[in-house]
Amino acid sequence: MQARALADGVLPPVEQVRPGIWTVAVPFRFGVPDATLVYVVEGSDGVLTVIDPGWDEDGSLDVLSAGLAAMGRAVSDVGHVVVTHLHADHLGAAAALRRASGAQVAMHGLEVRALDDERVDAERHETDIATWGIPDDLRAGVSAAWGTGRRMGLGATERPFADVLLDDGDVLPVAGRTIRALWTPGHTAGHLSFVDQQDGLLFTGDHVLPRINSGIGLGGRTDTNPLGDYLASLARLDAYAELEVCPGHEYRFSDVVTRARTLARHREERSRHVAAALDVLDAPTLFEVASRVPFSGGIESMSGFLLASALTQTAFHADLLGRADEIRPA
Repeated sequence: MQARALADGVLPPVEQVRPGIWTVAVPFRFGVPDATLVYVVEGSDGVLTVIDPGWDEDGSLDVLSAGLAAMGRAVSDVGHVVVTHLHADHLGAAAALRRASGAQVAMHGLEVRALDDERVDAERHETDIATWGIPDDLRAGVSAAWGTGRRMGLGATERPFADVLLDDGDVLPVAGRTIRALWTPGHTAGHLSFVDQQDGLLFTGDHVLPRINSGIGLGGRTDTNPLGDYLASLARLDAYAELEVCPGHEYRFSDVVTRARTLARHREERSRHVAAALDVLDAPTLFEVASRVPFSGGIESMSGFLLASALTQTAFHADLLGRADEIRPA
């Protein structure tokens, strides 16, 4: 149903995935069929756990409330809010849902740190942008979308810093079920997926989506290369080939291993293009290297956030190749 709804340009209906597990589509913007797939899990004690409650926009909690009502439940039944990662389309409504229900919010500690560090990171990103060699007519848009820290998309949203910190292997507090956190960094440093072997489900947030190539390093500065982290996280999914994938967007699908390998090959191809650019360019800027990489639509079609993301991903590739020092600061 979800794939058909996406093809038809409409939001999918509330759907029962397994006994006691449902999905509700919460739109990004009202009137547009882009949505976060919110998962609702019922414990044996009747308490509900919500995975990724979606945007914090006027009416977004009403959409979730309506979805819960369709299940015969209410916001007051929610005891836990579990977040795959810090982006506004996943974390945004957590504070409002906590206020309405008294639920506890749980996420990885690295996501909490990234939110704490966002203002400092923003200042560092401004310094980085000055070295990328961006044409003058594009630089202001990149700074507005990236250097200010607004890439996380939370804006003035109340930040529900976690009541509970989750780490790799932790079991979610869902009575009667064993759902384990699987640390899958790359998209953000503290991105978590969740493994429900009993019900045959793998909740992947933005780590693996059925059609979209998720951005890398979109959660602030990290101590490691987000691209390397992402490739390692994709490899971790080999153990879960038999599970149905419940992603954060689009639609559920099967065969996560094939999809993960496709995503890894895409990144490996990008690395080859970056290496080829460095082979022929003499002390290029980051923008000059990225101009040789066949991004969808070409880098000349990009501005703002998309351009900033393309440039930083180019830098991750160069670093992973051990050739970052060949790029000249502008």
